[in-house]
Amino acid sequence: MFKNVNNRIILKNIAEMLTIGLVVLFLVPLFLVLINAAKTNNEIIQTPLSLPTDWSILWKNITNIWSNPNLRYSQALINSTIITVLSLIGITIFSAMAAWVLLRTKTKTSTAIFMLFVAAMVIPFQVVMFPLVKWFGIFQSITGIQMLRSYFGIIVAYIGFGSSLSIFMFHGFMKSIPHEIEEAAYMDGCGKFKTFFLIVLPILKPIYVTILILNGIWIWNDFLLPMLVLGKGTPVQTLPLAVNNFAGAFLVSWDLMMTAILMALVPIIVFFLMAQKHIIKGMVEGSVK
Repeated sequence: MFKNVNNRIILKNIAEMLTIGLVVLFLVPLFLVLINAAKTNNEIIQTPLSLPTDWSILWKNITNIWSNPNLRYSQALINSTIITVLSLIGITIFSAMAAWVLLRTKTKTSTAIFMLFVAAMVIPFQVVMFPLVKWFGIFQSITGIQMLRSYFGIIVAYIGFGSSLSIFMFHGFMKSIPHEIEEAAYMDGCGKFKTFFLIVLPILKPIYVTILILNGIWIWNDFLLPMLVLGKGTPVQTLPLAVNNFAGAFLVSWDLMMTAILMALVPIIVFFLMAQKHIIKGMVEGSVK
């Protein structure tokens, strides 16, 4: 008996040590960005792991980035905010509606469509990135709708790539919603749209907050898709593209790049901390039941 108790204590201690180690491992990159953002370019090259000697350099770097007319960091911040917010609204609304219809429609067709969405989650984005740009170009030439280098094109792309996982999570969560609630709404004269937006959607708050956080972090920090759809040097630039401007062909401004990365991380970290209490609840309740 005492041997089993000792084994449990040992396993618990090992688990705690591994957890602490993982936390430290994940925080190291953020710590390196923070300390190097308060250094000059030469200091970063010579002593990248040392603490900064003058923290006022951080404010100086922030001022240089914000006031640089060639970088247009403030416009990139506005562009990233617009793209992220509109993409999240589209992903949340369309995915929730699709999951609700697929769950409540008990047919082989709905099951097959749902399985297609599940299968799409395992397809890497890199497989379809170049065909996507080509299809956008063809669609743009036929319809005249601006798909490349525009807000509309990048938002449509994000909604498409983010819908599969979101539908899967919404579908699992909705299984816990009693169908009698919707039937009562129908008996009171509510149509399908009114039932969804007034009855179903408010119940989905834990899971759609989780989906907003997961997709928000992805969209805000994404570099490859904006690089392909928007391109460099165009009026519509996101923060990752703006940060990449500090990396030239022969010279890298490490001090400004580290500061720009830190500035880009702050909004998404604040958003995460404000909504973190919904993450575990939404993930657990959104799992397959």
